[in-house]
Amino acid sequence: MATQHPDNASGGFVSSADEIGEAVECLKNLNVDEFMWDWEGKFTDEAVVDRFLHNHNQYFKKQQLGKDKFLTFRIPNIWQEKGYSLIRSLLVILTSEDFARDLKLHTPPLFEVILPMTEKAEQLIFIQKAFREFAKFKTRTFNHKLNSDYLRVIPLLEGVSDQVRSLDLLRRYLTLHERFFGRQPDYLRVFIARSDPAMMSGMVANVLANKIMLSDLAEFSVKHKLKIYPIIGVGSLPFRGGFNPRSIRKFFTEYQGVCTATVQSGFRYDYPKPEAAAAIRLAHRLPQANARQIGPAERKTLKKIIRRFEASYQATLTKIVGDLNYLFAAFPRRRERRLHIGLLSYGRKLGSINLPRAITFTGSFYSIGVPPEFIGVGRVLRDLSQKEFELLQRHYVYFKQDLEQAGKFLNMKNLKQLSKSNARWRQVLQDVKLAETHLGLKLGPRTAKEIKHRKLAAEIWKHKRNKSLVHELIKQSGRLRQSLG
Repeated sequence: MATQHPDNASGGFVSSADEIGEAVECLKNLNVDEFMWDWEGKFTDEAVVDRFLHNHNQYFKKQQLGKDKFLTFRIPNIWQEKGYSLIRSLLVILTSEDFARDLKLHTPPLFEVILPMTEKAEQLIFIQKAFREFAKFKTRTFNHKLNSDYLRVIPLLEGVSDQVRSLDLLRRYLTLHERFFGRQPDYLRVFIARSDPAMMSGMVANVLANKIMLSDLAEFSVKHKLKIYPIIGVGSLPFRGGFNPRSIRKFFTEYQGVCTATVQSGFRYDYPKPEAAAAIRLAHRLPQANARQIGPAERKTLKKIIRRFEASYQATLTKIVGDLNYLFAAFPRRRERRLHIGLLSYGRKLGSINLPRAITFTGSFYSIGVPPEFIGVGRVLRDLSQKEFELLQRHYVYFKQDLEQAGKFLNMKNLKQLSKSNARWRQVLQDVKLAETHLGLKLGPRTAKEIKHRKLAAEIWKHKRNKSLVHELIKQSGRLRQSLG
C-alpha cells in the first residue's frame, strides 16, 4: 500500500496537485496494489477518482478500481479533528460510484476507509451508520440509483496500550456489527501503527506490542471463523519500522502475519526506482507466514517488559525533547499539511509535552546524531533477567540488527555536548554504552557515507541558531541515510 507519508529526503516537495500523478505512478509502474489517499490533517484533491478515470481512462479500464487496484481513503478522526473533511470524503465515495457506473466500470470503486486513532468500536459503527444514512439521503433526494450503502472501516490502532488490548475493541465491534447489520462481517482489515507509538512509547515497546497484536489477531480469526488481514504502517528507518527496498526479506521475517505493508515516500524516492520496483515484486512473491503465537505466560511477561521499556523511554524523552525544538522548526516539509493549531489541531502529546509528527521527530534525532532507537533501552537491557532477555530476542528477532543499523548514524561528540547542557542526555549516553555491552555491538559510523553523516550532524550542532542552514543540513543528512525521518 503506497502512502503519502512525507519521509523522503530526495524528490523534494510534493504538492496536492502532484499527488494524482504520484498515485498513478505507484499503481502503474511500481505495481503496488493499493494507494492510501489521506484526508487527515492535509489538503486533499477531492476529485481524485474523477481525475483517475478521466486522465488515465485506458489504464483504469484494464486495471479497474475496487477490483484490480485499490484506492483507500484515510479519513479524519472526528473525535480528534473537526469533521469537515469526513463529510466530503464520504460524499466522494458515493459520487465516485455513480461516475464509475456511468462509465460501465467496476462498482463500487471505493469501499473501505481507514479510521486513524481508533479507540472504541462505537467509532467504527458510527462511521458505517453515517455512510448508510448519506447513501439513503442521496438516493431519496436526487432520485439516484441506490448506492452501495455498506462501507468497510479499517481501525488504525496507534497506541501501545490500544494494540495490546485490541481484542477488546474487536469483540465489541463484532457484537455491534451483528446488532446493527444482522450479521458478522465476512472479513476485517486491521491497521497496526508502527510509527506514532514508537515516538510515544519507544521502539522496543512498540515492536513487542505489534507482536502481541499479530498473535491475538491470528487467534481471534480462528476462534470467530473470521478472516483478518493485518496492515502495518512502516517507514524506512528502524525506529519507524525499517521497511525499505533493501530489507524486504528481513521485514517479513520479523513481522510474520502481516498481509499489507505501507510503501512510504522514502521507499519510493530515496532509492533508485528500479530497485524500489524490484523490491515490491519480491514482496509479492514471498510466501505469507503465520503470526508467531504468544501463549498466556509469555504474553504476561512481554507486557511487563513493554511497561519497563516504555517507562524508561518516556521518563527520559520528556526531559530532553525540548532541546530539539530548533530542529523541529527547521525540518523540511514535503506535503501540504495543515498546521496543528486552532480548529484543525490534533497534535500528539506526552503528558504536558507537545510532540511533532513522527517523521519530524525521528529525522531530527537522527540529524543531530542521536537515533531515538536508543532512548531508554540500555538501562532496561541491563536490568532484564536472562529469561526476559531471551524472550525479548525471541519475539523481536532483529532487535540487535536494528540497533546496529541505527548506530551507524551516531555522533557521540554531539551526544556528549548535549549531556553538558542537560544532564538527562547522559542517560541516553548510558543507554548507548549499555546497549553495546549487552548486545556485543560496536556502534558508530564506518563507511564514507556514514562518516559524512556524522560530520553533517556536527555542523548542525555548530550552526543550530541558523534555521535556514540547519534546514539544508537536515536535507543533506536525510539523503545520506535514505530517509528524511
